[in-house]
Amino acid sequence: MEFNIKLIFSCIAIVLAIIGFVPYIALILRGQVKPHVFSWVIWGITTTIIFFAQLEAEGGVGAWPIGLSGFITIFIAFLAYIKRGDATITKLDWGFLVVALASLPLWYITSDPLWTVVILTTVDMIGFGPTFRKAYHRPFEDSRVFFIIMILRNACSVVALEAYSVTTVLFPFCLAVGFLILLIILQHRRGVLSQQAA
Repeated sequence: MEFNIKLIFSCIAIVLAIIGFVPYIALILRGQVKPHVFSWVIWGITTTIIFFAQLEAEGGVGAWPIGLSGFITIFIAFLAYIKRGDATITKLDWGFLVVALASLPLWYITSDPLWTVVILTTVDMIGFGPTFRKAYHRPFEDSRVFFIIMILRNACSVVALEAYSVTTVLFPFCLAVGFLILLIILQHRRGVLSQQAA
């Protein structure tokens, strides 16, 4: 019975990921959304590695949405590069990328899934840096609906986990928090800029 509930929440998380990612990709292709390539490269790498770490930590069906997201995130990073979504890359953005990529080998040094997830979650949160900066300066170039869906997706991923531990819960929880902060920045800055334009 409990497994069935976990499977249901895993399926809900997967459906939410598809509902969120498909329109987001369509908006990128139409040039209406311009993701920051550095953030998506970092997120693609870390999400994929964490998926395997969650499987090793017996996350079970709760890890499936993370695996799907890893694959799609790498595809979005590719689209962001091809479409040159955000051409304004600052020194700070390069700093975020260098720190994130320099931290990646640390996960390989440890054979402990917990430390792998802690390190990669930290790297993933660093990956929010360029997108936070972009959201502040150009809040109309991203989709609030997408980030709301990603918050819900990560909440369902946590519920769907078959084993609860820091190793399995940390990544989806931190992602939900990161997307929530991003959503708040977008909402606040859109309001400020709209008032200035009025």
